[in-house]
Order: sequence, then C-alpha cells, then structure tokens
Amino acid sequence: MTLQHPADRGGDKRGWFAQLAEHASNFTSSPAFFGFCLAVVAAAAIAHAVKLPSEWLLLAGDSMTAVALLLLALLKNAERRAERAIQRKLDAIAAALLEMQEGKTGQAFDDLRKAIRVEEET
Repeated sequence: MTLQHPADRGGDKRGWFAQLAEHASNFTSSPAFFGFCLAVVAAAAIAHAVKLPSEWLLLAGDSMTAVALLLLALLKNAERRAERAIQRKLDAIAAALLEMQEGKTGQAFDDLRKAIRVEEET
C-alpha cells in the first residue's frame, strides 16, 4: 500500500487500480447505474412496505450501504486526480508566464503544451 497522491502512483503509466477506478467512474455516471440504484432503493422500499422478514430488510440496507461506500471511495479518487491535474496546469501556466515576462520561451512553454495537450496545427 502506498500513501502517494493518486496522480503520482505508477509514474506515467496507469496502474490496474487507476484503470479500474476510471471504468467504475464512467459506469457510475451512466444512466444504467442510476437505474440500478433506483431499483435497489425501490426494492428496499417494497421490502418495508410488504413487511418482509428482518433478514431481507437488513440485506437491502446493507446493499445500499455497500454501494454508498464504494461510491464514496470512487468519488474521492476522482476528486484527487482532478485536483492534481488542475494544479499541474496552473503550475505550467505560471512558469510559462514567468518565461514570457523574461522575454524567452523554453521548457515552460513545452510543459504548458503538454499539460493542456495543445497540438500544433501544420
């Protein structure tokens, strides 16, 4: 286990957890996942309405708790990655502005192009 920032783990290549988190994040923001969550909540409501045994009520509640916990972990991971990406771009802009103020262009402009993925048109 590592305590590094999620954007710094694994260098330039993305590890298996980063890929899994990306796919899970894409799925959880889809209409299909919303439908799944709606079905889980409806099942819990129906279980309470028809007064099913407490084991079924516990299963419904535990299912919703597990989904909420997983979503919280995914949300935090995505938040940290976005935060780092924004900070990298801001750092590149600041360095490029400093270079421009000094009247030269160099590594900072190259880093800025890389950070914002500007592709030069020919």
